[in-house]
Amino acid sequence: MSRAFVNEDAGADRPDLPELPVPPGPNIVTPRGLALLQARIAGRQADLTRLKARPDRLDKLPEAAAERDLRWLEARLKAAVVIDPSGHNLSEVAFGLAVTVADEDGRETTYEIVGEDEADAPRGRIAPNSPLARALIGAAVGDSVTWRRPAGAIELEILKIAHAEP
Repeated sequence: MSRAFVNEDAGADRPDLPELPVPPGPNIVTPRGLALLQARIAGRQADLTRLKARPDRLDKLPEAAAERDLRWLEARLKAAVVIDPSGHNLSEVAFGLAVTVADEDGRETTYEIVGEDEADAPRGRIAPNSPLARALIGAAVGDSVTWRRPAGAIELEILKIAHAEP
């Protein structure tokens, strides 16, 4: 059979994309993290609606990607366990609280320990399973902790524990 008669695009109506891995276990979130997750779902649903309304829908890949993303986001929402840090006392660093630390040079930085989906390093929001959060959780004001980094360990002094900004 001549190659001219082979439809190489057969099956391209529905591209198969690999599923995004959903971490096992609960998805611990702050109330803000839950709202962000719900907003991401609404945004992706709007994207999918817009993509399906295109007059030229020959390329199904963007739709398939949006559907895959929605499956992942909905799985994260289903596994969500909300922990409201407003009830935490401020005697030690815990999930959802903001902690201000000073490094060995006296530079002060504030970190907030949040859910994995809410983590944003440039904003100082760190996941509870990160090495920094693991070093900080359970520490009290005045304590020193060791943050083991790839660039080398650093000592941090806990200066302040507070409720995070909403």
